Amino acid sequence: MAVLRCRAMFVLLVGLLVTGCSAAPDSTSTGLVADDSETVTNTESETQDSADSESHPHDPIEGFNRSMWDINYHYLDPYIIRPVSLAYVNYTPSFIRSGIGNFFSNLDEPASVVNNLVMGNGQEAVNHFNRFWMNTTFGVFGLFDFAGAVGIPNEDNRSFSDAIGHYGVGHGAYVMLPGYGPTTVRNTTDFVDGMYFPLSYLNFWGSVSKFVFQAMESRASVVSQEPMLNASPDPYAFTRDAYLQRQDYKADLEPEAVDLEEEAFLDDYLDEEF
Repeated sequence: MAVLRCRAMFVLLVGLLVTGCSAAPDSTSTGLVADDSETVTNTESETQDSADSESHPHDPIEGFNRSMWDINYHYLDPYIIRPVSLAYVNYTPSFIRSGIGNFFSNLDEPASVVNNLVMGNGQEAVNHFNRFWMNTTFGVFGLFDFAGAVGIPNEDNRSFSDAIGHYGVGHGAYVMLPGYGPTTVRNTTDFVDGMYFPLSYLNFWGSVSKFVFQAMESRASVVSQEPMLNASPDPYAFTRDAYLQRQDYKADLEPEAVDLEEEAFLDDYLDEEF
């Protein structure tokens, strides 16, 4: 719970500080510029910055985020996060890994029960409830997935941010954190999940352990997707769009309907013009 609160405060502070800096007036913009070429260069730079800032409605601090992306993508991930995660997955005995993963995953079940009820997903809430009590008792405090063995599906957890997103609360600013990856301002509300039993009983180091082990599993699970990311002309934008789509999916938001007739009309128009 302490980790969730610290992360929430960090995201909010980053958003406020960077937004404030971007809103500050540029002292050089009011001065006289003697060199015409420098004027043109500054104008082009300002135009590019303006285009970048308007490139995505949920990414108002794209310049800052791209800087953090470069740190993660070129340094922290290839030299620290990726090798540590793969070493844990490849060299830890599978029964130990599954026990640790099951134990920490079981702690999230009660929050998923509440959030699914808020979202109106009655069957999913029942599944999470049954998984929790079965795995806590017959699965020895969640070390074994007894519920899965008897046919109860292991569905995605639902967080508080998913629940409020389901009812129209937007993502807010998209933020790329060094060493952590993508998140949004809406995700800062997930500290609410830490108020439910049994997460509320975790101390700081318990929360850190849960975060680290789950993060290593998550990082190792996307290794197969790296070729697609590296082949993308803009890996940053690819990651951002995929992350926001994933958040919409978890909030049970329907994708915007596509008008096929309008799309066909635009295709014909472009073919005729070009």
